[in-house]
Amino acid sequence: MPNKYIVVFKDDVTQEQIDEYARNVDQNGGQVTNRYTDVLKGFAAQITDTQLQTFQSLQGEGIIDYVGVFWASAFGDLHR
Repeated sequence: MPNKYIVVFKDDVTQEQIDEYARNVDQNGGQVTNRYTDVLKGFAAQITDTQLQTFQSLQGEGIIDYVGVFWASAFGDLHR
């Protein structure tokens, strides 16, 4: 599925900050499909090219640890 990414935040980013980024995705043409809070902090989402560029720029600012294409296995989503 094109434009589906996983966004992982640095450990010191608060859940409130992550929630704000997720709301921004949902309100601006994207859709958060899964949230992660246990092993890592972040979410999977269908995002626009502009949102992808924004998240990639935040990697250099110490907010985002990783942004990458989200892949599902043949047996379902890997996160389940």
